[in-house]
Amino acid sequence: MAAITAKMVSDLREKTGAGMMDCKKALTAADGDMELAIENLRKSGVAKAEKKSGRSTNQGKVWTKVSADSAAIIEMLCETDFAAKTPKFGALVDALLDGADACGEGDITAALNEAQQAVITSHIATIGENMQLRRAQKWVSSNGSVFASYHHMDGRVSVMVEVEGDADAAFLNDLCLHIAAFNPRYISREDVPAEVIAKEKEIAAAADPKLAGKPAEMLEKILSGKMNRFYSENCLVEQAWVKDDKTTMAKLKPNVKVKRFVRWAVGEEL
Repeated sequence: MAAITAKMVSDLREKTGAGMMDCKKALTAADGDMELAIENLRKSGVAKAEKKSGRSTNQGKVWTKVSADSAAIIEMLCETDFAAKTPKFGALVDALLDGADACGEGDITAALNEAQQAVITSHIATIGENMQLRRAQKWVSSNGSVFASYHHMDGRVSVMVEVEGDADAAFLNDLCLHIAAFNPRYISREDVPAEVIAKEKEIAAAADPKLAGKPAEMLEKILSGKMNRFYSENCLVEQAWVKDDKTTMAKLKPNVKVKRFVRWAVGEEL
């Protein structure tokens, strides 16, 4: 039987993140064979993960990784807010975002889950809670666009945005703050689906008895006017600006185009 030294245990802990006792047991069972011990710990982690897989996950973190030519955002869930704030959970989130580098553009949830399953399983075993990668997106820059992001309340809410035009770092930070605070549904009124406009007009007409019996042409003009309030509440470029409610992004930065944005909150209804 090989002698299990403190350094061997420490090395195994460094490689796997498992507890000291688990590392010592794994090395003892593997007769000092480091690779076999790692394999056994991973197998043990799978077993632990399966036991925890039915437990509720409604805490966690939304985080981003932004570079010059790409950006990624993920929502990683766990069972408790305590675990979500630990360095180990943060390290898992960072590892998954690094893994996004190998993924293509778009919804990368399935690809990232498959590629990083061993990493997730290892952290489940180490942290001791059920965890799941709920969603993930990756964007790739085009036409000289730039990315920015913002994390609120240590990742309880996070924003990622892509813009073109004259946007300096200060404005991009304010833009992300604005999106986090006001949660716009659309970029501009041109992005609002026709069915949404029709439904909002229907609701507005039903809510005002004075509109009953109005000629169709007059009614449409009145309802179109009422829609301006909807646009000012739900469209990013028309909302009252976060730093000055007397202006809007459209007025403040007419030469900046927001190509897309996401605002994710931990555990929100999709």
